[in-house]
Amino acid sequence: MNKWIQKSIEIANGQGYLDRLQAVYPVTRESSREIAPEVKELIRDAYDRKDSEALVLRLLKLEKFPIKDPCVAFLRRGQHFLAYNPRTVERIAQYLYAIGYEKIINGIEEPKEFNRQIGTLFRKWLKTLSYPFLQKDEFANSEIGIAFLDGSDEELMRYANDILGCDLVKGPDLLAKVGVHYVLGEAKFLTDYGGHQNAQFEDALRLLAGNAGNVIRIAVLDGVVWIKGRAKMYRRVRELDKPILTALLLKDFLEELLKSENLN
Repeated sequence: MNKWIQKSIEIANGQGYLDRLQAVYPVTRESSREIAPEVKELIRDAYDRKDSEALVLRLLKLEKFPIKDPCVAFLRRGQHFLAYNPRTVERIAQYLYAIGYEKIINGIEEPKEFNRQIGTLFRKWLKTLSYPFLQKDEFANSEIGIAFLDGSDEELMRYANDILGCDLVKGPDLLAKVGVHYVLGEAKFLTDYGGHQNAQFEDALRLLAGNAGNVIRIAVLDGVVWIKGRAKMYRRVRELDKPILTALLLKDFLEELLKSENLN
């Protein structure tokens, strides 16, 4: 078993793990999403007139659709899909009429789920570690020890692919330079077992499994993955000899990597 996995298991099953993790992933009660009064008026108008296509179209343009429906993501891809699929649009609209205007607005204004904030929270926390975040030219020429590449997911992916030859299909959560080494990482806070959380776990392992590019690949995992027991996640992670670690050990990992390079 990789020593970082062993250390992570010990930390997570000891005192204060979740308390310390609050610094990385602070759980706050998000305020409701705001909708402009004029947008509410347009929704109300379509709702009162029972104009199903107009109602669904106006709701699709918002960040949050008020109900869960398997066809919403498809319809978001183009306004013409509404005209092509009138029965689907009418089915969705009829449910919206049934729940009522107030519940439609409540659904739109619902705060973001915690799981959708994890990547942003991790990036904010990284910037508290006192390492510089550099633009790509500074980053490429950096000789200061430890530094992170600043930028969006897409910018990090582009640098990893174009400069380091990593062949990624999605942006990583971190790209660091440690001496002459590059470290590529995916961060996940796994809040439960099954379903979407299993998919997130597998997503992190896919990054580790890749071997393209001159980089060290790591997975920064937190949550139930470290709970001792018979759960599939825990058994799987114990079998891996890869740099997988809690965010609470990330600074130690980077500093040890830099130290080992300086000793060579």
